[in-house]
Amino acid sequence: MCTCTEAARCIPESRIQAAHDAINRFLERQSSDTEALWQEALPFIEKDSGFLIIDDTTLDKPYSHQIELVTYHWSGKHQEVVKGINLVTLLWTDGTSIIPLDFRVYDHDHDGKTKNDHFQDMLNKAKERGFEPHCVLFDSWYSSMGNLKLVTRLHWHFLTRLKSNRLVKQEVSDYMAVSDVAVPEEGCEVHLRGYGQIKLFKVKHLAKEPEFWATDVLSMNLEQRAELKRISWKIEEFHRGVKQFCGIERCQARKSQSQCSHILLSIRSFLVFERARLMTGVSWHESKMRIHRSAVADFIEKPSLF
Repeated sequence: MCTCTEAARCIPESRIQAAHDAINRFLERQSSDTEALWQEALPFIEKDSGFLIIDDTTLDKPYSHQIELVTYHWSGKHQEVVKGINLVTLLWTDGTSIIPLDFRVYDHDHDGKTKNDHFQDMLNKAKERGFEPHCVLFDSWYSSMGNLKLVTRLHWHFLTRLKSNRLVKQEVSDYMAVSDVAVPEEGCEVHLRGYGQIKLFKVKHLAKEPEFWATDVLSMNLEQRAELKRISWKIEEFHRGVKQFCGIERCQARKSQSQCSHILLSIRSFLVFERARLMTGVSWHESKMRIHRSAVADFIEKPSLF
């Protein structure tokens, strides 16, 4: 269990005797600034290459009644609105590695910022840190006009999905919803209202509505778009990994600062697993199982009822 009580029990008595209140106070004092995460990620990235991916996820808190930051959000996992903490994350990848760089916790009631504000804050911070990625990848939630124009102002390129009601026009037509455009398999150039020329792709699915992908790279072909879509899935792999192996959803502390500190420490723990995977080829699952096996082996060698 990821509780302050269990954390206190795990500290060897030879080191320090810590009550669970001390652990809780540590979380409250711990800075949730992402600079420490950035410094740990720095050796594993190449600023002038790779891809930046932004997306959000909901950290499930179905039974919480007094935990700050918990509100109702849409969950892709549950396909419905659930109670939880909404986390917006920026990561870097070269197509293989998954390196979280920055994150923001959605707390509109206190800081007044929307998810799009967090999107822009993190991209501006990435530019300040010297990033020049090949492309920025994000979902339709973040494809607002302000976000698209920001990526362009930063002299970067983007690939995103568009909602079916976004207005575009071809050379001799009036503005129409992208769902009404006859998009050939190889894509076509259209004018996105309020932005400018983009290349539009339509991806058909048997069991659900088609997807509409847009990029400012007018020379992009079908194979390149498909490869970038595959790369964009890395952030979903990150969400799965940080939840399954780093306990990011399991903190029961009530105060927002404690929750933010736990989230930061969980993401830094993920980075340790990812570093091991990149350097040794050991999977996240195997890394965690080695910790468990060591604890079980110690208990078998010296069993105790206490």
